[in-house]
Amino acid sequence: MLDFIFFDAGIRERFVDYLKSLLLACTVRDDHFGWVVAVPEAQLTDALMHELEATYDTLLDEQMRLTEQQADGLKRHVAGFHVDLPDGQTSMVAVAPEIASRLMAHFTLDEIHALFAAVARSALQPDNDPICKM
Repeated sequence: MLDFIFFDAGIRERFVDYLKSLLLACTVRDDHFGWVVAVPEAQLTDALMHELEATYDTLLDEQMRLTEQQADGLKRHVAGFHVDLPDGQTSMVAVAPEIASRLMAHFTLDEIHALFAAVARSALQPDNDPICKM
């Protein structure tokens, strides 16, 4: 599953409508961070995945502008990255916005995803062998 998180219900619904226009299946669930739209990766080509990510980025920019316009908007800034767990599940890792910005400035999303997956794998399936043997 490819998860997209939203903090505004209207923007989330626009993304769901966009997926429907592409004839893509998705599920929507509440998450303690916001609303998650999950898209099965099996139905996605690389080109389509990049298109979805570009659309999602555009909607996130709009979501950020809406949040900043609200009186308490700057107090609510949050950031997160998806991580693939060793058992196949995905999870969202909350990250301070300043750290997320620094990561995004220096790494691609694929590199950040790989980093978080490696940390999750090491934390959940520890290997105490010396690092030079890996």
